[in-house]
Amino acid sequence: MAAGHPAGGDSAAAHSSRARGSQAAIGAGVLVIAGLLAWGGRDLPEAVGYSGVGPGVLPMFIAAALALFGLVLLVQVLRGGFRALQPGSGAARGDWRAFAWVSAGILANAALMTRAGFVLSCALCFALAVRGLRIAEGKPAGGAARALADLLTGMAIAAPAFWLFTKLLAINLPGLTGTGWI
Repeated sequence: MAAGHPAGGDSAAAHSSRARGSQAAIGAGVLVIAGLLAWGGRDLPEAVGYSGVGPGVLPMFIAAALALFGLVLLVQVLRGGFRALQPGSGAARGDWRAFAWVSAGILANAALMTRAGFVLSCALCFALAVRGLRIAEGKPAGGAARALADLLTGMAIAAPAFWLFTKLLAINLPGLTGTGWI
């Protein structure tokens, strides 16, 4: 029985039915994601180059793993649901402002990668995500000076990663200039 719910009665049965329905929806959702990933990766070649492993192998491997996990979740629901599930440690409600800041960082990174370059788009992603995480913890988000410090910290993290990928591993990442340093 879940903590905080009355023992017996219709409300406990209704809660159990809703919980099992939610758990089944999660299992079915994982199966749908697995199917979409397999469908999206079906046209990728599975064997390319000297290694014999192409870009199609990883999506199929992940799709198979997700399908297995989705089936395990559904079997668990059919056996009575997650009865020994401990209560969550997080807040009772999601922090939508924090979620919006982190999402804005990720979306800005994706939208600006080819226009602003890897370093600047990743730095902006870092600054926006850190602001959202501060808000989620209940800390002050900070003003312009804090935002500038976060942006510079993001650049200090992204610049060496850019250099390692482009110079050491010879993997092309979009840069802002033709010199390949930003």
